[in-house]
Formats: sequence, C-alpha cells, structure tokens
Amino acid sequence: MPSHTSTTRSEHVYESLRREILCGTLPPGSRLRFVDLADRFTVSQSIIREALVRLAEQGLAAALPQQGFRVRALTVAELREITEARMEIESLLIRHAIARGDLEWESSVIAAHHVLAQTPRMTESGTVNDAWIGAHEAFHAAALRGGKNGTLLSVATSLRETASLYRWTPGVRAIEAERDSAFEHRQILDAVLERDELTAACLIAQHIQRTTEGFIGSTRAPGPPS
Repeated sequence: MPSHTSTTRSEHVYESLRREILCGTLPPGSRLRFVDLADRFTVSQSIIREALVRLAEQGLAAALPQQGFRVRALTVAELREITEARMEIESLLIRHAIARGDLEWESSVIAAHHVLAQTPRMTESGTVNDAWIGAHEAFHAAALRGGKNGTLLSVATSLRETASLYRWTPGVRAIEAERDSAFEHRQILDAVLERDELTAACLIAQHIQRTTEGFIGSTRAPGPPS
C-alpha cells in the first residue's frame, strides 16, 4: 500500500499541475514529461504518473500512445460541443436548485458570492488570481448544488473544468479583463434570491456563451499539436 508521505506528495503534484493547467501557466497542448516533472517536484516518476492519470480522468490532460501526456489541446469544434452541453446541464440544474433549494442552500450561495465579490480577479503582476478562480468555481458550484442531483452536478463540474482550459488562454484573458463578470454574477445571484427559474437559467446560459465567444473571437482553431 502507498505510504502517507507518497500520497501527500502525489496530492501536492496533482493540485499544483491542475492549478497551472486551469490558470494557463501550462498551455493547452504542451507536453507533460515524466523526467522533467519528477526533477521539478523532486518526486518519483510513479508519483508523476499517478497525478497525470488523475488529470487525464478529469479531461485536463490527454494520454498519447508512446508519447506520455499532454495538456489537453483545444479546438473550436470541441469547445462548441462543451458549451452546448454546459448550457443545457447548468441551466437545468439551476432551475432544479431554485425549485428544490432550501434556506441553507440559499445562504450558501449568498456567502459564496460575497467571497467572490471581495476577491480581486487579477494580481498586481497581471496574472489570474488563484483565489479568484477558486471563489468563482465555489460560487457556481454552490448555486448548482441546490439541484440535489449528484450525477448532473458531477457532469457539470467535469465540463466546467474542461472549459477552464479555454478560459485562460492569452487572447481570452485579454477579452475577459474588459468583461463585467461581477455584474453577471450579481444578476445570477439576484435571480436565485428571487426564485426566478427562467431568468436564472437564461443568465447561466449567457454567462457560459460569452466565454466561448471570447475564445472563438480571439484565436483561430489550432491545428494538431506538434
């Protein structure tokens, strides 16, 4: 059985790589070499493999025959499919959440939004703030959790994480910097508090679609990775 130390190291490597992928520090399509990563984190290649397999299971990395792993590559066609699926599933979940959510759920959404609203989106150096990314995901997760359907929530979470690969590409980042996402989140919160299922579902769908439009408008579809 793996030791506690080995498990802790594996978790650290996994969390570090996951954060770098979601923030765009490790660009889509980039190679994830066992030797380089093992040297960087001062761990065995087996620990690196374990972390990369977990990332591949989440759709953030891809295993290539005889070539190891890469950060998942991006295509416009795939993004359109992911967006369509997210719009359908998250719109359904938010409607279920408003219909089924109790006062405790409503309070959790308010609390998550407060943290998001008080967290700077960018750091002083111009990079995406890790704390904001966490707060952003926590707000959306809290809103959807009221739907009380673990299967749908699991699918929605997986699709959201895959979509994050697109969200922080350089071109999208520039467009996102000019976007009033704080207003969009406030609108979603207001619809939740008003228990307005239709408006909340429309706002969630629009919120997702805007990010997709930003990616498509900022870059051409990339070819196969070299």
